Parts: sequence; structure tokens; C-alpha cells
Amino acid sequence: MRGKLEPTDAPRGFVPARLPFPLRLWLGLALIAIFWFASWTRLGALGEYAFFPQWFGLILVLDALVALRRGASLLTRNPREFVALFLLSAPAWWLFEGLNAFVQNWHYLGAENYPAWKYILVASINFSTVIPAVFEMTELVATFAFVDRWRAGRGFTLTPRVAWLVMYAGAFAFAAVILAPRYAFPLTWLWVVLIADPLNYLRGRASLLAQLARGNARPLVALGAGALLCGLVWELWNFYAMPKWYYTVPFVGFAKIFEMPLLGYGGYLPFAWELYALYHLAWGKLGRAPGAVVMDMGSLSE
Repeated sequence: MRGKLEPTDAPRGFVPARLPFPLRLWLGLALIAIFWFASWTRLGALGEYAFFPQWFGLILVLDALVALRRGASLLTRNPREFVALFLLSAPAWWLFEGLNAFVQNWHYLGAENYPAWKYILVASINFSTVIPAVFEMTELVATFAFVDRWRAGRGFTLTPRVAWLVMYAGAFAFAAVILAPRYAFPLTWLWVVLIADPLNYLRGRASLLAQLARGNARPLVALGAGALLCGLVWELWNFYAMPKWYYTVPFVGFAKIFEMPLLGYGGYLPFAWELYALYHLAWGKLGRAPGAVVMDMGSLSE
């Protein structure tokens, strides 16, 4: 327990007195307005390369809103860790791009106009926004009181044997995606968390499984809701953009909201859990102490 009241101990929705209005909020809104317009009107190079500045703008806006509501944010708590999230994000998403070579669920229009080196470079820059956006949206979701309702549920006994069984399930899920992608494609958004999160638990790192065993589902709810909201924005901003992506999903490719089939939005929930597990797995392997995510700042994991 901390010995003094810190900014992150503030109640949900609390705005500290005399807190200056964050300049990054205005900067973020300006980036969104300029590059959203450029993207949808396909305004030359501004539209072609709008993805990163548009999402960076949203990340700044979310961070500023969290700071206004809680008194601290990912950026203000640990700027170096904030930057490190961008560096982790690109290789994390390339993992899913590799699996898409098997499931063929999403495709990029306009990518054929880039030489391979330029495609990899531009795509990596764009992919670098994924984890920061999801974690920032999660922090904002966590400032609302409804998340607290998931604090005290029914737990269960978590043992190393249970953790290993979950990891084996994750390994089978991964094999199914590779060997039977037409039928096992939904497992693309589950196998990582089934392997990485129990491994984090066994290594003494932050683990969603361990939180759930204690009856605390708040991290799962906040992460899932944060990724789902990000997903809606991803699909909205993608709709009239160029380059853009579209989906070919077996069996469930109906009732689209923007380009995404309705049932496809369900994949955003476990996707957030996978990002959380990958974050702690990577930082553990690198010997870094995780210091950015809201679940490590005492508001969700206690």
C-alpha cells in the first residue's frame, strides 16, 4: 500500500484542482482533423501517409483525457515507457500478419503499389500505434465506475498445473490455425494469450489469469472494451481511406459495419488480452520493469 496519495489514487472521474489543460489534447485534435480529412479525400501524400499521424493524434487525445480524469497518464508517468510501447507494437502486429498468410482474413488495397522495402517500412510505422492506442483507450475506460463492478467475482484455484493446461490449449490452438485455417481462424485472436499469459504467471509477472483466479475481472473488461472502441475507430477511419484493408472471413462475413463483419468485432476483445500478455512477456525477457500499463499502477490489479 502506498504511504501517500498519488495522482493515480484519484477517484474515477476526479479532476485535480489547477490542472493545466494539456497542450497535447489540442495537438492531437489538430492531427486527427487534418489527417482524417486528408485520408478520406485522398489528398495526395497527406492522405497516403495519414495513418500514423491520425492515430498518433488520437493517442495524444486519449492520454490527455486520462490525465484530466485521473491526474496522471501513460505519458506523464513514464515518458520512456510510453515511447517503448511504439517500439514493441510493430513486431507484435507483424506476428499476426504472419498468421494472416495462413488464414487470409484481411487484405490491403494499394499495397501492391509499394516496393517490398517501402511496404515493410510504412507498415511498421503504422503498426507501431496499435499497442499505445489500445493501452491508452484501456486507461480511459478504466476511469469509469462501471469497471469496478468486475472487481469482486468468484475466483478459482490457480496452480502451475492449470497454467500448463492452458498453455497446452494455446499450443493446440496455434497448430489448428496453421493446419486448418479455414475453420480455426478465430483462434488467431486467442492462442497468444493462452500461451503467454500463463507463462507470465509461472514467471511471477503480471497475469490476467492470476487476476481472474482472484475474482478480479477488471483488467479483462477494461482491455476488451478499450480494444473494441479502438476497433470501431480503426474500421471507421479505414472505410474511405486509400491504402485500406478489407476482409474475407469464412462463414461469418455478413452484416458488415464498415469493412468488418459484425461478428468480427468480437475478436478485438481477446486481441487486447494478447497485447497485454505480449507486453509483459517481452518486458520480462528483456529484464525491464513494466511501468506503463494502467493494470500495473494499482487501479485495476489490486
